[in-house]
Amino acid sequence: MPPEKAPEKKKSRTVRVVAGCVGAVVLLAGGATAFVLVSGDEESQKKSEPKADAPVAGWAVRAGRDMRALPGVQYDGTLRGEAGQSARVRLKVTRSGAATGRLAVGGRQFDVVAVGGATYVKADTAFWRRYGADSTHPENYAGRWSKAPESMPGVDVADVLAPESIAKAVAKASGRASTENVGSTPAYRVKTPKADYFISRSAPHRLLRVQVAGNGDPALTVTRLAQMAPVFTELRPRVAALVGAPDPTVRFRAGKLTFVNCNENVSGCTVSVPATMTVPESGPVPDGTRAALRATITAAGRTLGGCTGSGAVPANRSIVLRCTVRSAGWRAWMRQARDTPGEHAYEAQARVVGQALTAGEVGRLLARLDRERATLAPARGTTPDPRASVAVSPSGRP
Repeated sequence: MPPEKAPEKKKSRTVRVVAGCVGAVVLLAGGATAFVLVSGDEESQKKSEPKADAPVAGWAVRAGRDMRALPGVQYDGTLRGEAGQSARVRLKVTRSGAATGRLAVGGRQFDVVAVGGATYVKADTAFWRRYGADSTHPENYAGRWSKAPESMPGVDVADVLAPESIAKAVAKASGRASTENVGSTPAYRVKTPKADYFISRSAPHRLLRVQVAGNGDPALTVTRLAQMAPVFTELRPRVAALVGAPDPTVRFRAGKLTFVNCNENVSGCTVSVPATMTVPESGPVPDGTRAALRATITAAGRTLGGCTGSGAVPANRSIVLRCTVRSAGWRAWMRQARDTPGEHAYEAQARVVGQALTAGEVGRLLARLDRERATLAPARGTTPDPRASVAVSPSGRP
């Protein structure tokens, strides 16, 4: 960077502060939706008229009611990715579909959390080098909560594994459901586009196994959870830590970094970086797409401080991001530079990444978790049976 306008010289000594900068870039992916349009003449429409649905089976109604009463479920199994990768997973899922757990990949274990319809993982550099689309910059995601890459083995937790979602699917099952054994237990097999659910044939018709559709149709074993306090205790701080989580499904090209109001400014130094969204490559900017700036200022190899900033990406895909370093390191260095004759150079490194969640969005997710947890708390004066699987509402009624 060219130096900012030099301050007026002092009487007895010369002080020059020279600014330098280094810019950087970041990340990835997109999605696709298929639409099918069916048409035909009146005769063909008559031939293709669907047959009347078979009546819903009594066992299905009872099984759906049981699933709606479950406060949570634990799943264990192995998931497979699009390129044949596998990941051993253990997830504890709340009634609404929020989840917390562990993911084992290649002998290493990582934390995982699912909330708000998305999954996030906290993994190391090797994980992101393998699964991240931008393998040259794994440091943009490693060691922090980041939105899971699309190539990572996974499953739609809220739609496929949440007790509420399963209850809706199972409660519609008819007497035509096929039967087979899960181990030595006879079970009904309820087929849906996203997963097959195995329900015990004998009362009380419990969920035994979930077979997820696609990538090898992996099967997950099921454990009913009656005590959810430990789950929420682990889940809530993980969700709270998602503020500013990077999103690897979006990539930006960063422009020239500049400094704003830095020389002679002891209170802070502002870094400004223009950026253009490059992935998704075409089409309108997806709703809610955000870019985040991470900048660090150094001098003589010493870090003086860092800052972050973010903003919504406009329709033209271009945005200017700014953040201000107000650290004690910057203040001390600038004071010394002003009082010491000679040249004092500083520089900045910056990256622009996609941003998955803002502080406000995380706050709303936490509020939902708190409301769900409150519905599971027993009312005063009640003594719930710890063996029971039915949640107790604040009114004291199941």
